[in-house]
Amino acid sequence: MDDVLRPLIVVGGSVVLTLLLGWATDLLLRKADERHHETPLWGLLRRARVPYQLLLCAVLLRASYDEAGLLSSHEVAVGRMLSLVLIGSAAWLAIRIAAAVVETSYSRYASNHRERDPARVRRVRTQVTLIRRVVSAVVGVVAVAAMLLTFPAMRAAGASLLASAGILGIVAGVAAQSTLSNMFAGLQIAFGDMVRIGDTVVVDGEWGTVEEITLTFLTVRTWDERRITMPVSYFTSKPFENWSRGTPQMTGTVFWHVDHSAPLDAMREKLRDILRECPAWDGRAYNLTVTDSTPSTLEVRALVTAKDADDIWTVRVTVRERMMRFLSDEHPYALPRVNTADAVPPPRDGRESAHADGLRTARRVHAHPPRQPR
Repeated sequence: MDDVLRPLIVVGGSVVLTLLLGWATDLLLRKADERHHETPLWGLLRRARVPYQLLLCAVLLRASYDEAGLLSSHEVAVGRMLSLVLIGSAAWLAIRIAAAVVETSYSRYASNHRERDPARVRRVRTQVTLIRRVVSAVVGVVAVAAMLLTFPAMRAAGASLLASAGILGIVAGVAAQSTLSNMFAGLQIAFGDMVRIGDTVVVDGEWGTVEEITLTFLTVRTWDERRITMPVSYFTSKPFENWSRGTPQMTGTVFWHVDHSAPLDAMREKLRDILRECPAWDGRAYNLTVTDSTPSTLEVRALVTAKDADDIWTVRVTVRERMMRFLSDEHPYALPRVNTADAVPPPRDGRESAHADGLRTARRVHAHPPRQPR
Protein backbone atom coordinates (compact mmCIF):
# COMPACT_ATOMS: atom_id res chain seq x y z
CA MET A 1 0.00 0.00 0.00
CA ASP A 2 2.85 2.34 0.82
CA ASP A 3 4.49 1.65 -2.56
CA VAL A 4 1.35 2.92 -4.30
CA LEU A 5 0.48 5.82 -1.98
CA ARG A 6 3.95 7.40 -1.88
CA PRO A 7 4.32 7.93 -5.68
CA LEU A 8 0.75 9.22 -5.83
CA ILE A 9 1.41 11.72 -3.05
CA VAL A 10 4.71 12.87 -4.57
CA VAL A 11 3.47 13.25 -8.13
CA GLY A 12 0.04 14.60 -7.17
CA GLY A 13 1.50 16.98 -4.62
CA SER A 14 3.98 18.33 -7.19
CA VAL A 15 1.22 18.94 -9.72
CA VAL A 16 -1.13 20.55 -7.18
CA LEU A 17 1.64 22.74 -5.76
CA THR A 18 2.59 23.79 -9.30
CA LEU A 19 -0.99 24.80 -10.10
CA LEU A 20 -1.33 26.74 -6.83
CA LEU A 21 1.94 28.62 -7.31
CA GLY A 22 1.06 29.34 -10.93
CA TRP A 23 -2.38 30.65 -9.97
CA ALA A 24 -0.96 32.85 -7.18
CA THR A 25 1.74 34.27 -9.46
CA ASP A 26 -0.77 35.00 -12.22
CA LEU A 27 -3.08 36.71 -9.71
CA LEU A 28 -0.27 38.96 -8.51
CA LEU A 29 0.70 39.84 -12.09
CA ARG A 30 -2.91 40.62 -12.98
CA LYS A 31 -3.29 42.98 -10.02
CA ALA A 32 0.01 44.67 -10.86
CA ASP A 33 -1.15 45.12 -14.44
CA GLU A 34 -4.38 46.74 -13.24
CA ARG A 35 -2.50 49.16 -11.00
CA HIS A 36 0.18 50.16 -13.49
CA HIS A 37 -1.52 50.94 -16.78
CA GLU A 38 1.46 53.00 -17.97
CA THR A 39 3.61 49.89 -18.56
CA PRO A 40 2.68 46.64 -20.37
CA LEU A 41 5.35 44.65 -18.51
CA TRP A 42 3.06 42.82 -16.12
CA GLY A 43 0.59 41.89 -18.84
CA LEU A 44 3.41 40.58 -21.03
CA LEU A 45 4.85 38.56 -18.14
CA ARG A 46 1.50 36.78 -17.79
CA ARG A 47 2.16 35.20 -21.17
CA ALA A 48 5.02 33.27 -19.55
CA ARG A 49 2.77 31.37 -17.12
CA VAL A 50 2.87 28.14 -19.15
CA PRO A 51 6.69 27.76 -19.20
CA TYR A 52 6.74 29.00 -15.59
CA GLN A 53 4.39 26.25 -14.42
CA LEU A 54 6.21 23.67 -16.52
CA LEU A 55 9.50 24.69 -14.93
CA LEU A 56 8.03 24.50 -11.42
CA CYS A 57 6.58 21.06 -12.05
CA ALA A 58 9.86 19.79 -13.50
CA VAL A 59 11.85 21.15 -10.53
CA LEU A 60 9.48 19.62 -7.97
CA LEU A 61 9.38 16.26 -9.70
CA ARG A 62 13.13 16.21 -10.21
CA ALA A 63 13.73 17.02 -6.54
CA SER A 64 11.21 14.49 -5.15
CA TYR A 65 11.58 11.69 -7.68
CA ASP A 66 14.01 9.72 -5.53
CA GLU A 67 11.49 9.75 -2.66
CA ALA A 68 8.67 8.52 -4.88
CA GLY A 69 10.34 5.25 -5.82
CA LEU A 70 8.40 5.19 -9.09
CA LEU A 71 9.84 3.20 -12.00
CA SER A 72 12.97 2.28 -10.09
CA SER A 73 14.30 0.20 -12.97
CA HIS A 74 14.17 3.27 -15.27
CA GLU A 75 15.44 5.78 -12.77
CA VAL A 76 18.23 7.07 -15.04
CA ALA A 77 15.98 7.50 -18.07
CA VAL A 78 13.23 9.26 -16.10
CA GLY A 79 15.74 11.52 -14.38
CA ARG A 80 17.30 12.47 -17.72
CA MET A 81 13.88 13.17 -19.23
CA LEU A 82 13.00 15.43 -16.30
CA SER A 83 16.34 17.21 -16.73
CA LEU A 84 15.60 17.78 -20.41
CA VAL A 85 12.16 19.17 -19.58
CA LEU A 86 13.71 21.38 -16.91
CA ILE A 87 16.30 22.82 -19.32
CA GLY A 88 13.77 23.34 -22.10
CA SER A 89 11.20 25.05 -19.87
CA ALA A 90 13.88 27.26 -18.32
CA ALA A 91 15.01 28.37 -21.80
CA TRP A 92 11.39 28.98 -22.84
CA LEU A 93 10.77 31.06 -19.71
CA ALA A 94 13.96 33.07 -20.23
CA ILE A 95 12.95 33.89 -23.82
CA ARG A 96 9.47 35.02 -22.72
CA ILE A 97 10.87 37.21 -19.91
CA ALA A 98 13.47 38.77 -22.20
CA ALA A 99 10.81 39.47 -24.83
CA ALA A 100 8.56 41.11 -22.23
CA VAL A 101 11.35 43.35 -20.93
CA VAL A 102 12.49 44.36 -24.43
CA GLU A 103 8.93 45.03 -25.64
CA THR A 104 8.21 47.12 -22.55
CA SER A 105 11.32 49.21 -23.09
CA TYR A 106 10.38 49.81 -26.73
CA SER A 107 6.78 50.73 -25.86
CA ARG A 108 7.92 53.27 -23.31
CA TYR A 109 10.42 54.80 -25.74
CA ALA A 110 7.89 54.86 -28.60
CA SER A 111 5.23 56.59 -26.50
CA ASN A 112 7.68 59.38 -25.64
CA HIS A 113 9.20 59.91 -29.11
CA ARG A 114 6.57 58.84 -31.65
CA GLU A 115 5.37 62.39 -32.32
CA ARG A 116 8.77 64.10 -32.24
CA ASP A 117 10.94 61.59 -34.11
CA PRO A 118 9.01 58.79 -35.86
CA ALA A 119 12.05 57.76 -37.90
CA ARG A 120 14.03 57.14 -34.72
CA VAL A 121 11.15 55.08 -33.32
CA ARG A 122 11.16 52.86 -36.43
CA ARG A 123 14.91 52.42 -36.10
CA VAL A 124 14.61 51.35 -32.45
CA ARG A 125 11.79 49.00 -33.38
CA THR A 126 14.00 47.30 -35.98
CA GLN A 127 16.85 46.97 -33.51
CA VAL A 128 14.58 45.64 -30.79
CA THR A 129 13.12 43.02 -33.12
CA LEU A 130 16.54 41.75 -34.17
CA ILE A 131 17.89 41.84 -30.62
CA ARG A 132 14.97 39.73 -29.48
CA ARG A 133 15.63 37.22 -32.25
CA VAL A 134 19.34 37.09 -31.40
CA VAL A 135 18.58 36.52 -27.71
CA SER A 136 16.13 33.76 -28.59
CA ALA A 137 18.69 32.10 -30.85
CA VAL A 138 21.46 32.31 -28.23
CA VAL A 139 19.25 30.94 -25.46
CA GLY A 140 18.05 28.17 -27.76
CA VAL A 141 21.60 27.16 -28.69
CA VAL A 142 22.69 27.16 -25.04
CA ALA A 143 19.64 25.07 -24.07
CA VAL A 144 20.31 22.51 -26.81
CA ALA A 145 23.97 22.31 -25.78
CA ALA A 146 22.96 21.80 -22.13
CA MET A 147 20.53 19.06 -23.16
CA LEU A 148 23.22 17.29 -25.17
CA LEU A 149 25.67 17.46 -22.27
CA THR A 150 23.25 15.46 -20.10
CA PHE A 151 24.17 12.43 -22.17
CA PRO A 152 27.48 10.78 -21.12
CA ALA A 153 28.40 9.98 -24.70
CA MET A 154 28.33 13.65 -25.64
CA ARG A 155 30.53 14.58 -22.68
CA ALA A 156 33.05 11.93 -23.72
CA ALA A 157 33.11 13.27 -27.26
CA GLY A 158 33.48 16.87 -26.10
CA ALA A 159 37.27 16.75 -25.99
CA SER A 160 37.57 15.52 -29.58
CA LEU A 161 35.00 18.06 -30.78
CA LEU A 162 36.91 20.91 -29.16
CA ALA A 163 40.18 19.66 -30.63
CA SER A 164 38.72 19.76 -34.15
CA ALA A 165 36.78 23.00 -33.62
CA GLY A 166 39.14 24.98 -35.84
CA ILE A 167 38.73 22.66 -38.83
CA LEU A 168 35.00 22.40 -38.31
CA GLY A 169 34.74 26.19 -38.09
CA ILE A 170 36.53 26.63 -41.42
CA VAL A 171 34.40 23.99 -43.13
CA ALA A 172 31.18 25.40 -41.68
CA GLY A 173 32.19 28.93 -42.66
CA VAL A 174 32.82 27.92 -46.26
CA ALA A 175 29.64 25.85 -46.47
CA ALA A 176 27.44 28.51 -44.88
CA GLN A 177 29.07 31.54 -46.47
CA SER A 178 25.81 32.87 -47.87
CA THR A 179 23.93 32.36 -44.60
CA LEU A 180 26.65 34.02 -42.55
CA SER A 181 26.81 36.99 -44.93
CA ASN A 182 23.05 37.43 -44.56
CA MET A 183 23.32 37.29 -40.78
CA PHE A 184 26.04 39.94 -40.70
CA ALA A 185 24.04 42.00 -43.19
CA GLY A 186 21.03 41.77 -40.86
CA LEU A 187 23.08 43.09 -37.95
CA GLN A 188 24.46 45.84 -40.19
CA ILE A 189 20.94 46.87 -41.21
CA ALA A 190 19.73 46.85 -37.59
CA PHE A 191 22.49 49.03 -36.19
CA GLY A 192 23.54 50.92 -39.32
CA ASP A 193 20.11 52.56 -39.78
CA MET A 194 19.97 51.68 -43.49
CA VAL A 195 16.37 50.49 -43.53
CA ARG A 196 13.80 50.13 -40.76
CA ILE A 197 10.48 48.44 -40.20
CA GLY A 198 7.78 50.73 -41.57
CA ASP A 199 10.04 52.49 -44.10
CA THR A 200 8.70 53.11 -47.60
CA VAL A 201 11.14 51.68 -50.14
CA VAL A 202 11.40 51.05 -53.87
CA VAL A 203 13.15 47.76 -54.67
CA ASP A 204 13.51 46.46 -58.24
CA GLY A 205 10.83 48.89 -59.37
CA GLU A 206 8.37 47.74 -56.68
CA TRP A 207 7.03 50.30 -54.21
CA GLY A 208 6.11 49.08 -50.74
CA THR A 209 6.59 49.20 -46.98
CA VAL A 210 9.12 47.16 -44.98
CA GLU A 211 7.00 44.75 -42.95
CA GLU A 212 9.52 42.38 -41.35
CA ILE A 213 13.30 42.24 -40.87
CA THR A 214 15.10 39.14 -39.64
CA LEU A 215 18.75 38.17 -39.51
CA THR A 216 18.54 36.51 -42.93
CA PHE A 217 15.65 37.99 -44.94
CA LEU A 218 13.49 41.09 -45.30
CA THR A 219 9.83 41.32 -46.34
CA VAL A 220 8.36 44.25 -48.27
CA ARG A 221 4.57 44.65 -48.46
CA THR A 222 3.64 46.28 -51.77
CA TRP A 223 0.74 48.67 -52.31
CA ASP A 224 -1.40 45.83 -53.76
CA GLU A 225 -0.86 43.61 -50.66
CA ARG A 226 1.82 41.39 -52.21
CA ARG A 227 4.85 40.34 -50.14
CA ILE A 228 8.34 40.46 -51.61
CA THR A 229 10.89 38.48 -49.61
CA MET A 230 14.58 38.94 -50.31
CA PRO A 231 17.85 38.34 -48.48
CA VAL A 232 19.05 41.20 -46.32
CA SER A 233 22.41 41.13 -48.13
CA TYR A 234 20.59 42.69 -51.09
CA PHE A 235 20.22 45.95 -49.16
CA THR A 236 23.93 46.08 -48.32
CA SER A 237 25.18 45.32 -51.84
CA LYS A 238 22.71 47.02 -54.23
CA PRO A 239 21.17 50.50 -54.42
CA PHE A 240 17.55 51.01 -53.41
CA GLU A 241 15.26 53.95 -52.70
CA ASN A 242 14.26 54.68 -49.12
CA TRP A 243 11.60 57.37 -49.07
CA SER A 244 11.55 57.47 -45.27
CA ARG A 245 15.17 58.52 -44.77
CA GLY A 246 15.55 61.91 -43.13
CA THR A 247 12.26 63.77 -43.05
CA PRO A 248 9.26 61.90 -44.47
CA GLN A 249 8.09 64.96 -46.44
CA MET A 250 7.95 64.42 -50.18
CA THR A 251 7.42 66.31 -53.44
CA GLY A 252 5.41 64.66 -56.19
CA THR A 253 4.78 65.38 -59.87
CA VAL A 254 1.68 65.17 -62.05
CA PHE A 255 1.92 65.36 -65.86
CA TRP A 256 -0.71 66.17 -68.49
CA HIS A 257 -0.60 66.39 -72.28
CA VAL A 258 -2.84 69.21 -73.49
CA ASP A 259 -3.46 71.16 -76.65
CA HIS A 260 -1.38 74.24 -77.45
CA SER A 261 -4.42 76.42 -76.77
CA ALA A 262 -4.84 75.15 -73.18
CA PRO A 263 -5.60 77.90 -70.62
CA LEU A 264 -2.47 77.67 -68.45
CA ASP A 265 -3.46 80.51 -66.10
CA ALA A 266 -6.85 78.90 -65.47
CA MET A 267 -5.11 75.56 -64.81
CA ARG A 268 -2.84 77.20 -62.23
CA GLU A 269 -5.83 78.69 -60.44
CA LYS A 270 -7.66 75.37 -60.54
CA LEU A 271 -4.59 73.57 -59.15
CA ARG A 272 -4.57 76.00 -56.22
CA ASP A 273 -8.28 75.38 -55.55
CA ILE A 274 -7.87 71.58 -55.79
CA LEU A 275 -5.00 71.56 -53.29
CA ARG A 276 -6.84 73.77 -50.82
CA GLU A 277 -9.67 71.24 -50.78
CA CYS A 278 -7.32 68.21 -50.49
CA PRO A 279 -6.59 67.24 -46.83
CA ALA A 280 -3.47 65.30 -47.84
CA TRP A 281 -1.67 68.41 -49.14
CA ASP A 282 0.62 69.83 -46.46
CA GLY A 283 0.49 73.42 -47.79
CA ARG A 284 4.24 73.78 -48.31
CA ALA A 285 4.47 74.44 -52.07
CA TYR A 286 2.96 73.88 -55.51
CA ASN A 287 3.43 75.11 -59.07
CA LEU A 288 2.43 74.37 -62.65
CA THR A 289 4.81 74.80 -65.61
CA VAL A 290 5.17 73.73 -69.25
CA THR A 291 8.06 71.28 -69.42
CA ASP A 292 7.95 70.15 -73.06
CA SER A 293 6.13 70.58 -76.38
CA THR A 294 5.43 68.41 -79.43
CA PRO A 295 3.91 69.31 -82.79
CA SER A 296 0.46 68.51 -81.39
CA THR A 297 0.58 68.85 -77.58
CA LEU A 298 2.13 70.60 -74.59
CA GLU A 299 3.51 68.70 -71.60
CA VAL A 300 2.38 70.38 -68.39
CA ARG A 301 3.83 69.43 -65.02
CA ALA A 302 2.45 70.17 -61.57
CA LEU A 303 4.60 69.93 -58.43
CA VAL A 304 2.81 69.17 -55.14
CA THR A 305 4.00 68.39 -51.61
CA ALA A 306 2.82 66.17 -48.75
CA LYS A 307 4.01 65.02 -45.35
CA ASP A 308 4.80 61.40 -46.34
CA ALA A 309 4.70 58.88 -49.17
CA ASP A 310 1.11 57.79 -48.58
CA ASP A 311 -0.22 61.36 -48.68
CA ILE A 312 1.79 62.30 -51.77
CA TRP A 313 0.13 59.44 -53.63
CA THR A 314 -3.30 60.70 -52.57
CA VAL A 315 -2.49 64.26 -53.64
CA ARG A 316 -1.19 63.16 -57.04
CA VAL A 317 -4.19 61.04 -57.97
CA THR A 318 -6.60 63.70 -56.72
CA VAL A 319 -4.95 66.49 -58.71
CA ARG A 320 -4.73 64.38 -61.86
CA GLU A 321 -8.39 63.35 -61.77
CA ARG A 322 -9.91 66.72 -60.89
CA MET A 323 -7.78 68.67 -63.37
CA MET A 324 -8.82 66.37 -66.23
CA ARG A 325 -12.44 66.73 -65.19
CA PHE A 326 -12.04 70.51 -65.13
CA LEU A 327 -10.58 70.61 -68.63
CA SER A 328 -13.17 68.21 -70.00
CA ASP A 329 -16.12 70.15 -68.56
CA GLU A 330 -15.04 73.77 -69.01
CA HIS A 331 -12.24 73.76 -71.60
CA PRO A 332 -12.74 70.78 -73.92
CA TYR A 333 -10.69 72.45 -76.63
CA ALA A 334 -7.64 72.07 -74.36
CA LEU A 335 -7.69 68.27 -74.55
CA PRO A 336 -5.16 66.75 -76.96
CA ARG A 337 -6.51 65.89 -80.40
CA VAL A 338 -5.30 64.86 -83.84
CA ASN A 339 -5.72 67.50 -86.57
CA THR A 340 -7.20 66.15 -89.79
CA ALA A 341 -8.21 69.48 -91.49
CA ASP A 342 -6.16 72.21 -93.09
CA ALA A 343 -5.04 75.03 -90.90
CA VAL A 344 -7.29 78.09 -90.89
CA PRO A 345 -5.38 81.14 -92.21
CA PRO A 346 -5.15 84.09 -89.82
CA PRO A 347 -7.53 87.04 -90.44
CA ARG A 348 -6.18 89.99 -92.56
CA ASP A 349 -7.28 93.61 -92.84
CA GLY A 350 -8.43 95.26 -96.12
CA ARG A 351 -5.02 96.52 -97.27
CA GLU A 352 -3.38 93.13 -96.75
CA SER A 353 -6.25 91.52 -98.65
CA ALA A 354 -5.93 93.99 -101.55
CA HIS A 355 -2.18 93.52 -101.64
CA ALA A 356 -2.58 89.74 -101.61
CA ASP A 357 -5.19 89.92 -104.39
CA GLY A 358 -2.82 92.06 -106.43
CA LEU A 359 -0.02 89.59 -106.00
CA ARG A 360 -2.25 86.69 -107.01
CA THR A 361 -3.38 88.64 -110.13
CA ALA A 362 0.22 89.42 -111.01
CA ARG A 363 1.16 85.76 -110.71
CA ARG A 364 -1.71 84.75 -113.01
CA VAL A 365 -0.73 87.39 -115.58
CA HIS A 366 2.89 86.27 -115.47
CA ALA A 367 1.90 82.67 -115.89
CA HIS A 368 -0.66 83.37 -118.71
CA PRO A 369 0.15 86.64 -120.54
CA PRO A 370 -2.71 88.15 -122.65
CA ARG A 371 -2.76 87.50 -126.40
CA GLN A 372 -1.68 90.34 -128.71
CA PRO A 373 -4.31 91.49 -131.29
CA ARG A 374 -3.55 90.65 -134.87
